[in-house]
Amino acid sequence: MKTDQLVACHDCGSLYHWRPLAACERASCSRCQHELYRWHKDSPARQAEVLAALTLGAVFVFLLAQWFPIVTLEMGGMLSGATLYQAVAVLWGAGDQVIAAMVFFCAIIFPGIELGSLFYVALGLTRGVRVPGFNLVLRTVQGARHWAMTEVLMIGILITVIKMTSLARVEPHPALFAFGVLTILCALVMRYEPKALWALADRLAPLRKSDPARQTTTIPEADSALVSCSACGLVNHTCPSRDGTDRCARCSAALHRRIPHSVGWTWAMLLAATLLYIPANMLPVMYTRSIGGTEGDTIMSGVVLFWNTGSKGLAIIIFIASIVVPVSKLAALAWLNATAQARSRTAPMARTRAYRAIEFVGRWSMLDIFVVALTVALVRFDALVVITAGPGAIAFGCVVIVTMVASHQFDPRLIWDPIESNGEPHV
Repeated sequence: MKTDQLVACHDCGSLYHWRPLAACERASCSRCQHELYRWHKDSPARQAEVLAALTLGAVFVFLLAQWFPIVTLEMGGMLSGATLYQAVAVLWGAGDQVIAAMVFFCAIIFPGIELGSLFYVALGLTRGVRVPGFNLVLRTVQGARHWAMTEVLMIGILITVIKMTSLARVEPHPALFAFGVLTILCALVMRYEPKALWALADRLAPLRKSDPARQTTTIPEADSALVSCSACGLVNHTCPSRDGTDRCARCSAALHRRIPHSVGWTWAMLLAATLLYIPANMLPVMYTRSIGGTEGDTIMSGVVLFWNTGSKGLAIIIFIASIVVPVSKLAALAWLNATAQARSRTAPMARTRAYRAIEFVGRWSMLDIFVVALTVALVRFDALVVITAGPGAIAFGCVVIVTMVASHQFDPRLIWDPIESNGEPHV
């Protein structure tokens, strides 16, 4: 069997033979409806050129967004403004190192790593070669993309700007527009999945037989098992007796039939997130110190403030992102993990859709953290008003991160393992 002609479904593990698609066609799993791959109008060489151009533009705009201030506030003749990096520095200097680290990594480091790495890979593919460290770089892109939150940051910037208009005069700066353009470019770049880039590299720069990645032990098909690589998606022959030691023939990533200890680690992460969610809602996320004294605001009091001041749309956005999404995610993950542990056969399609929704909306809960960070950095009028972050913001940020880890640790194929297939083999 030629495993390079097989395609494994990420969500249920079903196995299919690859076939060419007609114009505008998409190949989907007949079992769980997950998209396996799609037709592309451009040739492989053209795809590499487009990706290189998009990432180059995104890197340039990313640097502009980091270099210039986002907005400037004017209150009582005093001015206050900050770049994103300066906002992180203000948080760090104020003793809010945890929040500063969250913003620094999710808004600066991980987006920068993703864009820079993709440009490095695409530049090589335009010349028909695999750049040094090709496999490691693409695996790095996969990890960075999970935590890069440029689009969430952009919405956080807009909410902060609208919020500040009631407090001071707001003057936009180039970084505000740069982040808007960057959000669009990142959305276009994200259409190029790392797994698709491995397949693209196989067509543009096929591995030589002497390449170390091809030097694997030959295993008779009758004694081997098929395992899909979680990194590049290649279906590999593995020997069951060497569980945990096999590596992918294409990218050298460790092979596992299912995520190791998926259920146990998911329960541990859910318990930690549930315990953190209590102080996240009970404690203030921000303190406002003014001439009239110091006042603390919780997440819910901030929603009420927006609602009462006429910004009902923003109140609804924050309520959904900060209250509805975290609670729903905790409940849904607990349901998925419990049913997977019990090997339930009930409603597998509904549970798979719930998993996909969790993966999509999970990052948006970080919206509140970005709003807090930008507000603290901008409102620094020592004689009139100063805003600082509260312990609730730290707890809430940890809830978001831990739940994202939990959803990433959960293996959706466990939903389908107890269910009979419709004739398709599985990995």
